[in-house]
Amino acid sequence: MAGEIVIRPYVASDAAAVRELFIRINRLLAPLAMKDAFEDYIARSLREEIDRIPDYYRERQGGFWVAADGGRIVGTFGLEISGAAAMELRRMYVDPDHRRRGIARRLLGFAEAECRRRNRPTMDLSTSELNVDALLLYPNAGYRLVREEVAVAASNKTIGGGIRRYYFSKPL
Repeated sequence: MAGEIVIRPYVASDAAAVRELFIRINRLLAPLAMKDAFEDYIARSLREEIDRIPDYYRERQGGFWVAADGGRIVGTFGLEISGAAAMELRRMYVDPDHRRRGIARRLLGFAEAECRRRNRPTMDLSTSELNVDALLLYPNAGYRLVREEVAVAASNKTIGGGIRRYYFSKPL
């Protein structure tokens, strides 16, 4: 039986579990024809961001949180400054074995509260066409689609390779 989900700031001892969750979810999202591109994206994101979470998010005046069920990390998200009055939601993941329990909605609500606490009354976020659950969640949570684009170049924020990305925003 699952315990109570606790959302708390990331600590160094979370590193291995966060890394494992990031890799697992991105491999699950990868279409077979894009396996190599996803492996490159995973390696780049680990190097530039995931393996240096405290520094990465501090440099961007943000933070990173985990959702824990007992001692197990079952979800994550980060926030970074994205404008004078906004923060961008990053890396919101929920362990596939723990989905359909409202964890994503709780993480989203926690992130929104953190933005308000930091006097950033807008939250921005994006997701790809491959993340069908997120594409359903965000509009249902009051996020407005502000643009979409086909990502050609790879970075630690996008796979590239012609995958469509959707950008959302919500006043808090």
